[in-house]
Amino acid sequence: MKLAKVLGTVVSTHKEPSLTGTKFLLVQMLDAAGNDLPEYEVAADCVGAGLTEVVLVSRGSAARQISTKDRYPVDALIVAIVDTVAVGNDLTYSKRDAL
Repeated sequence: MKLAKVLGTVVSTHKEPSLTGTKFLLVQMLDAAGNDLPEYEVAADCVGAGLTEVVLVSRGSAARQISTKDRYPVDALIVAIVDTVAVGNDLTYSKRDAL
C-alpha cells in the first residue's frame, strides 16, 4: 500500500458495467514525511474519502480482491482514510491537525 492525498474526482459516464456506481478519485502519492511525490493515479474509492484527505491506496492484484465484489477491474483502490502517520518518534501527519 502507499500513502496518497486526494486531489480531485474523475467522472466517467461510460465504463465497464461492473464499475457502475464506483467513485474514482485522483490521488497524489506521498512519502513517509507527507511530502508530495511526482506520482499521480486514479483510484477507485470504497471508503468515502474526500478532497485533501490522506488515504491508503492498495495497488495491483490486491486492489481487485475486496470482499464486496469479485473480479473488480481496477489497479488502485482507496482502502482507508488515514488518521495519523508516525515515523519513529515523530508524528508526521495527523488528520486532526490538518483540519
